[in-house]
Amino acid sequence: MTQDQKNLVKATVPVLKEHGVLLTTHFYKRMFGHNPELKHVFNMGNQKNQKQQTALAMAVLAYAEHIENPSVLLPVLDNIGHKHTSLDIRPEHYAIVGKHLLASIGEVLGETATPELLEAWTMAYQQLATLMSGHEQKIYNDQINKTGGWAGWRPFVVKEKVKESTEITSFYLYPSDNGVVADFQPGQYISLRLFLPELNLLQPRQYSISCSPNGKYYRISVKRESGNTHPDGMISNRLHDHVNEGDLIDLSAPSGVFVLNTELSRPKVFISGGVGQTPLMAMLEDLVQRKNEDESTPITWIHGCRNEAVHAFKDRLAEITNSHLNIRQHIFYDQVESLDTSFYQGWVELSKIKDQVIDQQAEYYICGPGPFISKHYTFLVDNNVPKSAIHFEEFGPASLQVN
Repeated sequence: MTQDQKNLVKATVPVLKEHGVLLTTHFYKRMFGHNPELKHVFNMGNQKNQKQQTALAMAVLAYAEHIENPSVLLPVLDNIGHKHTSLDIRPEHYAIVGKHLLASIGEVLGETATPELLEAWTMAYQQLATLMSGHEQKIYNDQINKTGGWAGWRPFVVKEKVKESTEITSFYLYPSDNGVVADFQPGQYISLRLFLPELNLLQPRQYSISCSPNGKYYRISVKRESGNTHPDGMISNRLHDHVNEGDLIDLSAPSGVFVLNTELSRPKVFISGGVGQTPLMAMLEDLVQRKNEDESTPITWIHGCRNEAVHAFKDRLAEITNSHLNIRQHIFYDQVESLDTSFYQGWVELSKIKDQVIDQQAEYYICGPGPFISKHYTFLVDNNVPKSAIHFEEFGPASLQVN
């Protein structure tokens, strides 16, 4: 790109800040109108709740702001790359997206979209597409080269379906070819896809792996959503109601950048809300199963949910904490029906256990809804925990900007 072209792209930053979601909403409507086959690739639940439009608008804005040096966005692009490979996004998809994104810029901006501006954005998009598709090819290669690894979609059989609470059920997924499955980094997720008769579409969803690596199966633990009319909960509820032991589902290889740092010498603090504990369960199980685990390294488990009935893995966590003296757990229930003093009443409040949570040497892992993450991230930073020591994952398209 020439410097003049970069300047033209940067000049659109104010417009993107004000009208970015309008642009991306127009883009998705246009793309799905011309290429309806892509509805099988994209999560239509995130289209309906505007999460995907917002996430794309933020990404386009960030790219425009850093057009002089896109390499500073590599951590963000790495996260997006993992999302894309988990959905089997390929270079040809970038060509389709680029066609409709550039057309949308022209249609939304109208007369202000001069030929020079559209040419500048064409060059910018080609630069981004080359960067992203190249990075994603490396991720695909890494997945293929693992023992038991693969790229694209692979059929798995549901061998066990285990109820963990009144809302959460675990699915034990084994490859239908009886082969081994690739190891993964605790905290990563897999994508699965099911046919939704209500939408007449194949739909993908991403679920954290809730067990430690074992070479034989993956376990996902899925929350039933109240009601099933919204696309966001259709896959989860279909898993609960229509997927049974012996059924086949397609999975993509494990992906994701929210992963456990296996440097065992540093204390670990896990903070979760509701079903957000699933990737943290994989991390905790991995730590306690390591042969060389240092039992003197403190591990703190903090979890909050509505009540004891919806608390998944409660017995498993009790088993782990009772057999490992270095692990402490703090459980918060918003609804309390007994005088049991082994848990706290209310939503998770780190201030109530501040002396047992704040540690300048610890690493923190937070998972849950966006407001949950923002609240506890802010508390930790306000108490002088280094930002580099705080790792978090928001389910769904990224919308948090807390760093």
